[in-house]
Amino acid sequence: MSDLNTNTRYGGAISRSQAEIDQGLRSYMLGVYNYMAIGLAITGLFALGIYMLSISSVPTPYALRGGLYLTQLGYTLFVSPLKWVVILAPLALVFFLSFRVDKMSVGAAQLTFWIYAALVGVSLAILLMVYTHTSIARVFFITAASFGALSLWGYTTQRDLSGWGSFLFIGLIGIILASLVNIWLASSMLQWIISCVGVLVFAGLTAYDTQQIKEMYDANDDGTATGRKSIMGALRLYLDFLNLFLMLLNLFGNRE
Repeated sequence: MSDLNTNTRYGGAISRSQAEIDQGLRSYMLGVYNYMAIGLAITGLFALGIYMLSISSVPTPYALRGGLYLTQLGYTLFVSPLKWVVILAPLALVFFLSFRVDKMSVGAAQLTFWIYAALVGVSLAILLMVYTHTSIARVFFITAASFGALSLWGYTTQRDLSGWGSFLFIGLIGIILASLVNIWLASSMLQWIISCVGVLVFAGLTAYDTQQIKEMYDANDDGTATGRKSIMGALRLYLDFLNLFLMLLNLFGNRE
């Protein structure tokens, strides 16, 4: 009877411990998705705001297309040499956050992520000038549904996806190099191939990163460590979502 009571006690302790880990993991992943969603919302709001400030129906020296003109702000951000700052600033900030996050407070890391998301929004405002708004909305919802399904699979699958990492990284490097080459070639066929490969790569990265972020969780971490991991996990999924959206938009978006 004593042994039975002891085993029951230990079994109860193990069950409670596992329940605490499961609850902690759910809270951690919810934090990751919340950060990511807020980042995407900031990007969308800044993109829309900059777009509205950058175009005008009142004639200016900078004609965009029939009946629409660039304002001075639009010209400065997207035509003048300052456009390179708009393009490169988000890249610089994401590298800064990636390399410095371990030495930052959770609040500072959050603020850096929000600023990064805002800068991306500024740079993406040009999409609203190039593509029809209906096709942007359509591709966004396609991306959201695809991302949700892939991330859910990555979270719940029992299959070890760690072996995907090297292949996906090689694919990502290939996309970057091909995109740089295509700046000079300006080949529509090469761009189509890049986008098709990009959809596959970022679809795979969505599932892979979700599983990796899940495995980063440690019940023994303090609030600061968990907060940093949540922000970096959100950044990885934010980049997966954003790049998947851009690749799909290039394939299925309707240009103005």
